[in-house]
Amino acid sequence: MTGTLILEDGSKFTGTSFGFQKSSAGEVVFSTGMVGYPESLTDPSYKGQILILTYPIIGSYGVPDKKYWESDAIQVSGLVVSNYINTPSHFQSKFSLGDWLKREKVPALEITDTRLLTQIIRTKGTMLGKIIIKKDLEFYDPNKTNLVADVSTKKILREGTGTKTVVLIDCGTKLNIKRNLIKRGLKVITVPWNFDLFTNKVEKFDAVVVSNGPGDPKMVQETINIVRKILDKKIPLLGICLGHQILTLAGGGNTYKLKFGHRSQNQPCILKGSKRCFLTTQNHSFAVNRIPNGFKSWFENANDGSNEGIIHKKYPFMSVQFHPESNPGPQDGEWIFDYFLKRI
Repeated sequence: MTGTLILEDGSKFTGTSFGFQKSSAGEVVFSTGMVGYPESLTDPSYKGQILILTYPIIGSYGVPDKKYWESDAIQVSGLVVSNYINTPSHFQSKFSLGDWLKREKVPALEITDTRLLTQIIRTKGTMLGKIIIKKDLEFYDPNKTNLVADVSTKKILREGTGTKTVVLIDCGTKLNIKRNLIKRGLKVITVPWNFDLFTNKVEKFDAVVVSNGPGDPKMVQETINIVRKILDKKIPLLGICLGHQILTLAGGGNTYKLKFGHRSQNQPCILKGSKRCFLTTQNHSFAVNRIPNGFKSWFENANDGSNEGIIHKKYPFMSVQFHPESNPGPQDGEWIFDYFLKRI
């Protein structure tokens, strides 16, 4: 069966459907990563988005066991690739990408010219789009809704053991953030995005991590208010991706939307005050454009000069726009967790 990707500027791309046979709408974005589609598709930061994968061969190594995913389900609203491989070969593969998409009711198209499609978005910026397979539907802007509330945990989870306890505010966390904290000997308490640590009862904790997540950070005012209380009480805090933007807003800074965002495993970030450049995994549409008082720039993107991290000049507050937990991608940034633990 064929389907059509329609962009809000009127561009149309017809392709072959290899996912679930239904129409879907969202924000169309692209990722230049060469590997890691199982992790990317299950990243909650992609909630509400139709993802274009620019690497030409997708599906060749199938889909691994659920324990390797970044959440319990596929999060994207749709998938677009150039060349889908339906005969995967990998020792960890459990089923094909197409079967997985059908099982999770996610549409997907194989479109020959994803290069042109990506060039349109790079030139005009991220735009709304829809995959039409059977019935037409209206465009949908996911940034006008609180996507974090949809992907955040609904209950408190306690995992790991250790003498130190970290609260993870789940705004749509990738599971590898939690894995990295647990393997460093920490007890991790995962709480919902709007769980107030100071009006609700929770056991004594030593630090807070604010996770990644989807959408506009200004939509989660409740989380921003909670982080503001954390800063007032001088509790050590690490923000990751959306958590970086939330920390910025809580501290009095500001954020803006990038033209087409950063989505790949090869984003170069320079440690400020040095000549060292780290290769990082990223997935975000919004970025920081005004650093709060008391903070300084920690990392800077070598491609476009945008901010990639802030750190407080006195207190143990810090955040990074990239994903230090990798998965998929390089492990260059994992030292961020160790650095944060030393500051606790």
